[in-house]
Amino acid sequence: MSVQEALAPGTTVTYLEAIRQGLWRELESDPSVFLLGEDIAEFGGAFKVTAGMFDRFGAERVINTPIAESAILGVAIGAALYGLRPVAEMQFIDFLACGFNPLVNFAATQHYRAGTPVPMVVRGPCGGHVRGSAFHSQNPEGFYLRAPGLKIVAPATVADAYGLIRGAIRDPNPVLYLEHKYLYRRIKGELPGDEGVLPLGQARLARDGRHLTVLTWGAMVHTALEAAERLAQEDGAELAVVDLRTLKPLDEALILDTVRRTSRALVLSEEPLTGSAAGEVAALVAEKAFAWLDAPVARLCCLDTPVPFSPPLEDYYLPNVDKLCARVRELLSY
Repeated sequence: MSVQEALAPGTTVTYLEAIRQGLWRELESDPSVFLLGEDIAEFGGAFKVTAGMFDRFGAERVINTPIAESAILGVAIGAALYGLRPVAEMQFIDFLACGFNPLVNFAATQHYRAGTPVPMVVRGPCGGHVRGSAFHSQNPEGFYLRAPGLKIVAPATVADAYGLIRGAIRDPNPVLYLEHKYLYRRIKGELPGDEGVLPLGQARLARDGRHLTVLTWGAMVHTALEAAERLAQEDGAELAVVDLRTLKPLDEALILDTVRRTSRALVLSEEPLTGSAAGEVAALVAEKAFAWLDAPVARLCCLDTPVPFSPPLEDYYLPNVDKLCARVRELLSY
């Protein structure tokens, strides 16, 4: 079976292919959906997420653009206001900063200002572990979290990558969809069917436990699960791992219910510590679950520096299983 075809539910695919299949299904099912971005047409995108789509859906629905993120977003906003559902690819999500003004000041505020929906998705690869250095490795969710009207999604699994891209396209609001490039070809799972389309704002209990809750998203979910397994074997500690899936809006009910059961919470994030989305999640727990806590709310994030290019320095910069286990042990002994 060609990689350029729509695949059957139950097929084992990579995280990247799950995103591609989700885009493909929405292009097939809704003629108002179209894609735009740098080199996404004949070339299939820098990471081949849109491979085969130009041949199948044509030049009017898979559109190459100049290297001009602000222009890409401006076109997407205009198309959304005319009733289309654009999906704009940022070749690397770091360069979304070049389109900060149209996304934050126009797309995110349009419904408030004029009452009109802006059903557009901005998607692209984020994250480190790939030696991409400062311009190709960022997790920028903290920059955009405070923009009223903008939703933020960060899937960690194959099923969620598929279900959330389809849910994001169907959502009437502008959605920032963060794809961790380290996961693209490293994790696999079964492709869901139409029943796997996910609404935004629902977290997932990835692992249950009774001693401490790790709240995380994206690639760090896998770090948390590996640490939870190690701590269970070495310390007998039972960690609950909550995969937030959507950073805005947050699933407050699942977050607070899990933290109240475990009485301890740690927020794990692949962002610089200062100004991070992790800080907002930690603040939510501190404000609304304080009476249940047996230890301070903790955060484990990156250093407050650009992402290093040097492999040893990047490894030192990023959270990992060893760092997480050490921090959890401190909280358990508090």
